[in-house]
Amino acid sequence: MRTSVPAAIAALALALPVVLLEQSPALAASVFVETNPSTVPSGDELAIRASCDDNLKPATVTVEPIGTITVSPSYGFLTATTRVPPATDPGDYPVRLKCPDGKTAESTLHVVVKVEPAHGPATGGGGTAPGSSAPTIIGGGLVAMAAGVALGVVAVRRRRLG
Repeated sequence: MRTSVPAAIAALALALPVVLLEQSPALAASVFVETNPSTVPSGDELAIRASCDDNLKPATVTVEPIGTITVSPSYGFLTATTRVPPATDPGDYPVRLKCPDGKTAESTLHVVVKVEPAHGPATGGGGTAPGSSAPTIIGGGLVAMAAGVALGVVAVRRRRLG
């Protein structure tokens, strides 16, 4: 079955609005705010990335334990870096973006308790072993290496002489 060129153009013209309508939800998602990481211990650094319809103008982000932060244009997004105050209680905090044109977006920041280990793990590592056997082990290793070198020299000399 052959299709004429005007019929193909008409079919394309009818399909174009459907394609454009299917892409409209993506335009609604162009306003957003996110934190990296989304879960952070109190006292740690936090990066904020946001987007408005116009990412050439700064916008404001409000985070309850931190306050209001200005996010500035950088590589096509609005970004800022801040630190969660060390005295922040664990919990979920709203992150609210307000664009210059009045549009808003929201996400959540999860703050957890910062846990500092009392000491490092007991993994062995040389001087942490009980007793004072380290000098004996080091001396024995050096004697074994010297014996290996001496045997190697004797073996090479025997091959050359014989």
